[in-house]
Amino acid sequence: MALSSSCSTLKAVNSRWTSPVPKLAALRRQYSLLPELRYTPNVKLTATNALRTVEQTTLTEDNKLSTYGSDQEDQESLPKPRILVAEKLGEAGVNLLKDFGDVDCSYELSPEDLKKKVAESDALIVRSGTKVTREVFEAAKGRLKVVGRAGVGIDNVDLQAATEYGCLVVNAPTANTVAAAEHGIALLASMARNVAQADASIKAGKWERSKYVGVSLVGKTLAIMGFGKVGTEVARRAKGLGMNVISHDPYAPADRARALGVELVSFDQAISTADFISLHMPLTPATKKVFNDETFSKMKKGVRLINVARGGVIDEDALVRALDSGVVAQAALDVFCEEPPSKESRLIQHENVTVTPHLGASTKEAQEGVAIEIAEAVAGALRGELSATAVNAPMVAPEVLSELAPYIVLAEKLGRLAVQLASGGKGVQSIKVVYRSARDRDDLDTRLLRAMITKGIIEPISDSYVNLVNADFIAKQKGLRISEERTMVESSPEYPVDSIQVQISNVESSFAGAVSDAGAISIEGKVKYGVPHLTCVGSFGVDVSLEGNLILCRQVDQPGMIGQVGNILGEQNVNVSFMSVGRTVVRKQAIMAIGVDEEPDKKTLEKIGGVSAIEEFVFLKL
Repeated sequence: MALSSSCSTLKAVNSRWTSPVPKLAALRRQYSLLPELRYTPNVKLTATNALRTVEQTTLTEDNKLSTYGSDQEDQESLPKPRILVAEKLGEAGVNLLKDFGDVDCSYELSPEDLKKKVAESDALIVRSGTKVTREVFEAAKGRLKVVGRAGVGIDNVDLQAATEYGCLVVNAPTANTVAAAEHGIALLASMARNVAQADASIKAGKWERSKYVGVSLVGKTLAIMGFGKVGTEVARRAKGLGMNVISHDPYAPADRARALGVELVSFDQAISTADFISLHMPLTPATKKVFNDETFSKMKKGVRLINVARGGVIDEDALVRALDSGVVAQAALDVFCEEPPSKESRLIQHENVTVTPHLGASTKEAQEGVAIEIAEAVAGALRGELSATAVNAPMVAPEVLSELAPYIVLAEKLGRLAVQLASGGKGVQSIKVVYRSARDRDDLDTRLLRAMITKGIIEPISDSYVNLVNADFIAKQKGLRISEERTMVESSPEYPVDSIQVQISNVESSFAGAVSDAGAISIEGKVKYGVPHLTCVGSFGVDVSLEGNLILCRQVDQPGMIGQVGNILGEQNVNVSFMSVGRTVVRKQAIMAIGVDEEPDKKTLEKIGGVSAIEEFVFLKL
C-alpha cells in the first residue's frame, strides 16, 4: 500500500506563530498547564500570544509553572524588536519604547527612505504627516508587525494593505480627545467674535470696532457631525455655553446622546437647521468631500463652519464659493486637504476664514498622553497582546482570551489535521465549523477560534502567515468559504465550548475513514483537563491527545493489531506516546490512532501499511 502523499508538502510551522521563539522538544507536557495560565502572575494571555505562551510554558523540576521569556537569560538571548519612530513623539513615549526595544527616531523621511527603514523594523510609529502606503507594507516584506498612529485618524495608513500583510494598526484615540474638543470650542468662540481678524487689524495699526461685531452663542443651534469621543466632549462644552446641540451620527447610541441633552437627527436636518456646524467625522470613501456644493446649498444662509477633524471631508473649492456667496458666513479650520496648504490658497487667504496649523491635539498634556498611549499600544502588540485600540482586528476581551486559551490550540490543530486529510485536485473550498456549547449564542465569541482554524488549514499548505488580523481576508483570498454553526448541548456552561467539529466538503480524502456518512471529511475535538483531544474521525469515536505526530489506521477489528504495529515502530526506535482504538461494530472495522514522538521513515510506514488487516493509513503532523 502506498503512503499517502497528502502530507509531503507539510512543514513544521509552529515557529511562525511568532518570531523569534524558543524551540521546545516536549510541547505535549506544556499543553496540560493551560488551566493554570490564567492564574499565573507573569503570564498574560492575549489573542495573538495565546499559542506562543502555551509553547513557551513548561514545568520546573519541582513541578512549578515556568515560562520561557520570563527568565532573564532567555530574554537576553532574544533580539529586541526594532521600532521606527518616523515623526516627533513625546519624550515619555520614546523612553517607554526604549525600555522595550531598539528605537530609531528618524523624522522627515522621504517615501524611499521610509521603505528602506521599514524593511528592518518590527514597528512603525507615525503621526498624520507620514503616508503608510501599500508600497511601504510591500517593502517591509512581512517583518512589520504593528503600525502605531499617534492620534485618532488613520486615513494616512492603508488599512487594507496592513490587513493583507497581517500587520496590526493601532491608534491613540483617547489621550487627545479633550485637547481636540477644546480647540474646536476655541475656534467656534474666536470665529463668532472675530478674534483672529481683530487681532491682525489692531497689530496693523487700525482700530475697527464696528467692523468686527460678532454673534452670540447662547440660544444658537450647533450641529455636531460625528458624535464620537471628540464630538461628545464638544457637545458637553457647547451645552455649557447655552447652545442648543443636535448631532448626526448613524452609529451613535441614542441613550448616550439623550443623557447629554443632544438630539440625534438626519444629515439633511442637521445641516439645514444649524447656526454652527462642527465636523468630527473620520475621512472615509463615504465622507470624502461630503461637504460640497450640493451640501452647502441646503444650509441656512449665514451658517458658520468649524473643522478640527479631517480636511478631506470638505470640498475646499466649494467652500470658497459658499463663503463668497454668503451661504457660509465664516469658517474656522484646523485641517486641510493638503497639509501644509499652499500659500496662494484662496481658502486660506479668505477674510472670513480663521485657520490654525493642525493644532487640535497640540497641548503639552495631550502630546505626552498620546505618546504614552501609542507607545504602550505598540509595545503591547509586539509582546503579542491585542490592543484595545486596534483598528483592523476584531476586539476580544481579555477574560475571553484567557478562557479560550486551550480551545485556541485545539482549533488550530483540528484545522491542521483536516487539511492533511484532504487530497485530490479540487482543493479545499468549503469548510463548516460546528461549535457545541451549553452557552447562549451571545455568550460565545468564536472569531478567534475561526481565525485559528483558518490558520491551521492554510499555513501547512501555503507560504501565507495567518493571524487574527488577516485570517478572514486570507481565507477569502484563497477561495475558502467558512461557515459556522452553533449547537446547544447539555453540559456545564462553565466551559465555553463542549466540542469543535471541522468538516471539509466536496473533496476527496487521503483517508477514507475520515469521511462521515454525509460525505464530508469530519473530525471533532474537545479539551479535557486543559489538553486538546481528538474525539471523532469520520464516524469513528477515538480519544487521542493532540500532541507530537499521529498515525491513523483503518483496520479490521481483530486481536493483536496494537501489538503488531507497536512492534514495527519499536524496531525502528520510534517512541509511541499513546494508542487508541475506536470502532463502530465489534469485529468489523476500527480506527487505531497512534501518537509518536518521532517521524517514522518511509520504510517503517510501508511496513505498517503492509499489515494484512490494515486497510489504509495516514501519517499526520500536528
